[in-house]
Order: sequence, then structure tokens, then C-alpha cells
Amino acid sequence: MNIFDAFIQGEIHRGNELMVFDWDKAARRIAEAQPKNASAGLRDDWEYTGGEIYRDGKPIKETFTYLASTWATPELEMDGTVEPCYRMQSETPGWDSDTIWPDSALNILFAGAKNEPA
Repeated sequence: MNIFDAFIQGEIHRGNELMVFDWDKAARRIAEAQPKNASAGLRDDWEYTGGEIYRDGKPIKETFTYLASTWATPELEMDGTVEPCYRMQSETPGWDSDTIWPDSALNILFAGAKNEPA
């Protein structure tokens, strides 16, 4: 999607509640699927919002992603499979577009693991 179309979508949906990437769901899905890599981004806008969040068994905490929107659905991509992965902002513990691997998600990701996250 080009910047102009994204701007229009933002204007159309101004005032709507944010859909925020669901880090806890992503952690559960990654723990279940054990993908080699995982990324997150906003549907129809991955070029500007997406990025790698998990690589070789480890969460990537220093990444550029923008994972909240009033109109574009946050998604999780694991080994080529993409699925919606979000909560409404009012349902989160204060997460927003800047949230990256909150403690709750790391605890889920490493539940039962012998090693703590790096």
C-alpha cells in the first residue's frame, strides 16, 4: 500500500480503537509451532510496518515494527504462514505500537524452558 492510501485509511478510521499486536498469542503460537523465524506486521502495509520478531529460537527485542492500527490488522507470519494476531487496545495491559516482547509474552515463550531469555 502506498503512503497516500495509508493516510486515507487512517483518516477514514480516525477515532476507532486501535488493534494492537497480541504478543501473548504470538508467544503461544511460536512455542507451539517452533518456527525457525517469525515476523509481525500490519496487513496490506508490511513494507512499512513489518519486521522479524523471532529468529533461531530467540525473540528479537531490537527491531523496527509498528504493530498497532485503527484499520490494518496486525498479523503474525511464521515460516510462510500468516495469521491475524491482535487484541483491541482496551483489552491489553497498556500495549501500543511501541511494545516489543513484554514480560508476559516472554514468560509464555519460555515456559518450561531451562534457559531464560537473553
